[in-house]
Amino acid sequence: MAYLQCLPPSFEPRVTDHINQIINMIKQILLNGYAYVIEGDVYFLVEKISAYGRLSGRKLEDNAPGERVEVDERKKNPADFALWKSAKEGEPSWDSPWGKGRPGWHIECSAMSATYLGHSFDIHGGGDDLKFPHHENEIAQSCAACSKSNISYWIHNGFVKVKGDKMSKSKGNFITIREVIEDHHPLALRFFLLGTHYKSPVTYEDAQIYIASERLFYIYQTLHDCEENLGRQDRSIPEDSLPGDVLDCIRNLRRDFEKSMSDDLHTPVVLAALSEPLKIINDLLHTRKGKKRELRFESLYALEKEVRSVLSVLGLMPPSYHEALQILREKALKRASLTEEQVIQKIEERTSARENKEYERSDEIRKELADAGIALMDGPDGTAWRPAVPPGVLQQLQAAAETSN
Repeated sequence: MAYLQCLPPSFEPRVTDHINQIINMIKQILLNGYAYVIEGDVYFLVEKISAYGRLSGRKLEDNAPGERVEVDERKKNPADFALWKSAKEGEPSWDSPWGKGRPGWHIECSAMSATYLGHSFDIHGGGDDLKFPHHENEIAQSCAACSKSNISYWIHNGFVKVKGDKMSKSKGNFITIREVIEDHHPLALRFFLLGTHYKSPVTYEDAQIYIASERLFYIYQTLHDCEENLGRQDRSIPEDSLPGDVLDCIRNLRRDFEKSMSDDLHTPVVLAALSEPLKIINDLLHTRKGKKRELRFESLYALEKEVRSVLSVLGLMPPSYHEALQILREKALKRASLTEEQVIQKIEERTSARENKEYERSDEIRKELADAGIALMDGPDGTAWRPAVPPGVLQQLQAAAETSN
């Protein structure tokens, strides 16, 4: 998670350290008349919550008894759920006013969130499959314990899929973060995930991580070149003094960013909005016309600053552009089973072939490297290389898309 630049949580509580808080919350729910005790078990009285189902949109009558848990004939209503379960042989248990037992599957979240965040807080997240019954029951028991309980925003993320199926441990079709970042920059995985709205399902394909890596290299190379050209000089000027097209580009990016992120964190739109400022930066850096423009350095400074601001919010800003580019190159070489020395040797061989007008051999070398995910770029200062998506990987992606359609 640290490699993906995910901020660490302030608290990582364990249920077993909060048994007293759980018991106290259950006692309060009983005192408020929202639960009942049967032979050491404590059940929540669902029918007392008139708004039960408001999160998932399900009604009590929609629930089929025994659909998720075994039917207990002692319950007043089949939908009533356990707050406390009496001890069973071989299971962990704790002392309680109702005898030895353990918490139900939902009460722990209400008790721990109330302990650290209070009964009302802003955001509660989880997978889409937790909406019902887990989060629905969480709302019910929290409101039963404290009438002022409230969560402003519920955020449910879509599933990660592999070949059309939900990625899960039970199916054995999962890929770990550690496995992905063996061959790819961790921020390429983050970029890939941000490319789909969090509520939507996302299909994991190796090819998509290749594409994310290539895009990330382009972004960091552009900003690194910009940084190199600017040096350490402060080129800031009043925004209104910038050339019209540059000012429009900056304001458009800022508008798209604020609008999209305010629209339920619509990150794919933000990533797409980076294209225009990056294009203008490259024009200013590398084209004859761009190099002659007035306020060129001031424009570069302002554009880089705005793009960097967006990347920082998205968690895509590396410690340094140079370091990120180096890691992206190293990962590309590893995927290609090549060393940098071997790539340079191939470049020299190709240069020699071109000088000797052996163009067929020159093209063979370029294609050979391209097939391995290494793209060659010819320029006035010679030939450089960068990571690229191998054509074979793109073909696999296309085939997978045609199969799914």
